[in-house]
Amino acid sequence: MDYKALGLKTGLEIHIQLNTRRKLFCHCPPVLRDDEPHFKLERRLHVSVSELGAVDPAVLWEVRKRRKYVYEGYRDTTCLVELDEEPPHMPDEETLATAVAVAKLFNAKLFDEVHVMRKTVIDGSNVSGFQRTMLVAYGGRAKILGYDIGVETIALEEDAARKMGEEGKTVVYRLDRLGIPLIEIATEPMTYTPQQVEEVAWVIGYSVKITGKAKRGIGTVRQDVNVSIAGGAKTEIKGVPDLSLIPKVIEYEAARQVNLLKIAEELRRRGVQKVELSTADVTAAFANSKSKIVRRVLDAGGKVIAVKAPGFQKLLGFEVQPGRRLGTELADYVRAWTELGGLLHSDELPGYGITAEEVRDVAGRIGVDSFVLLMGVEEKELEEAARIVADRLNMAPLGVPEETRAANPDGTTKFLRPRPGAARMYPETDLPPIKITFELVKKAEEVARVSLEGKLNELVSMGLSRDLALQLIKSPHLEKFDEYVERFKSVPPQLIATILLNVARALSREGVEVTEEKLVSVFEALDRGVITKEAVEDVLRNMKPGEPAEEAARRLGLVRLSYDEVRKMVEEVAREVGRDKALREVMRRFRGRVDVEDVKRALSELSI
Repeated sequence: MDYKALGLKTGLEIHIQLNTRRKLFCHCPPVLRDDEPHFKLERRLHVSVSELGAVDPAVLWEVRKRRKYVYEGYRDTTCLVELDEEPPHMPDEETLATAVAVAKLFNAKLFDEVHVMRKTVIDGSNVSGFQRTMLVAYGGRAKILGYDIGVETIALEEDAARKMGEEGKTVVYRLDRLGIPLIEIATEPMTYTPQQVEEVAWVIGYSVKITGKAKRGIGTVRQDVNVSIAGGAKTEIKGVPDLSLIPKVIEYEAARQVNLLKIAEELRRRGVQKVELSTADVTAAFANSKSKIVRRVLDAGGKVIAVKAPGFQKLLGFEVQPGRRLGTELADYVRAWTELGGLLHSDELPGYGITAEEVRDVAGRIGVDSFVLLMGVEEKELEEAARIVADRLNMAPLGVPEETRAANPDGTTKFLRPRPGAARMYPETDLPPIKITFELVKKAEEVARVSLEGKLNELVSMGLSRDLALQLIKSPHLEKFDEYVERFKSVPPQLIATILLNVARALSREGVEVTEEKLVSVFEALDRGVITKEAVEDVLRNMKPGEPAEEAARRLGLVRLSYDEVRKMVEEVAREVGRDKALREVMRRFRGRVDVEDVKRALSELSI
């Protein structure tokens, strides 16, 4: 797709867990646990108007699910703040200083005072029914690694509880993650390509991680992507699980909006402007059906109703994303708002065991060829689902509805909930405003001294190429690299990076397990001059469990020769093949046992 012609705009919201000694609004340690919880409690959440006298549409959507929430906690690492039985404590100063430091990194403007706000969230992930968040800075702009990144806001907020499972209308959450500090960086709309947006997301995440103030590991960074095209609508895609999926998510969402606009244009051409909710009980048409889907519902005492969709022939089956059609969008709405498992539509029938004769029977009974079939046992669920289908059909002639969507593992997306409105946020009444003091800014400036560009330049000054330095920063090995460089001073930093990034990865692809214990032993052998860099791969490949690198080298005949031995061999080979060919010949004959620098030195000292 020509993204420029489409008017593609994307925005990022990067959420990064901070590595602090305590949680944001209490003094519990920010640790995740897998042992058996000490206690459980049940809650139901109810909607109420905000301080502004309004109810947010996203909140109404959650309330209609009528769910029960079970919370698991620990007596020694969770407290009454998480249970919403005690007012929040003042925010952790270390965390606030980190947020100010991040604002400095992106040249954002700090507020003189930080006000804690309540953001209504009643999916059960916050016991209180809201998430506490603080806007720290705004209007930032930084050029990092060639990218011009505009930052709209930088916020500090508490992470949500961990979802442990769901069964029917009961959802189980664990309170260990609730309250862990999160920093949220929201960018300005960008016109970069999807691949460049992935790079920008990486740059933002690592700009924070490089300070040493961010947690590392799976689940510590989460990214949401906002996507729109000209004539479309801003769509927020929550929970893109991996940076590498961002380009595909953007590409597929742009395609979805293009296709929804095509559907809208065709509906207008057909004169479809509004679909009146019109349903009919068509259970009788399936009295003798052999379809397993239908039979399961009818045998349970349920029924089949048809929702009329006049003018939607061949459009319900129109593909909007790979493997997903307009009918899939309707089914997503039904699954999100009701307990029904989905729906069937006329463009995919006959199919699923439903015959052409049964399809004609339904069409004859309702008087239109285009329809949606809903099946279920509960009358209220069917009525609700029919209304939802009609509502979504009425959005189709308008183009792209504003939605919050969830990312699927393949990069496609599904409806999650309506976009939130302004009534979602209101002031926290239990905490006073927090002044951004000079002392706090001074602490932040110490943290902000470490930047992504600065670290890259530092690595290049150590002898790494810019490409190798970037690979190292992007890898999970950066901390270990710094540790090994400090510990093994005789080993060139470039060699340490090459072993961590290239040698270990190549051996892993061969099925060789390269443990930290093996790497440390090899670096020790290099540091003491026991082996050469050319021998590293063979030594790592052939080390036995628990065997030191030096012993493996002796067993393999790969112990480094002394300089006197190298000099003698170089002289003999030079006399045999000539001085110009001696370097290559010595390295070939004594591969892994001689260091190339020793050979070069010996050649320079030759008198022949």
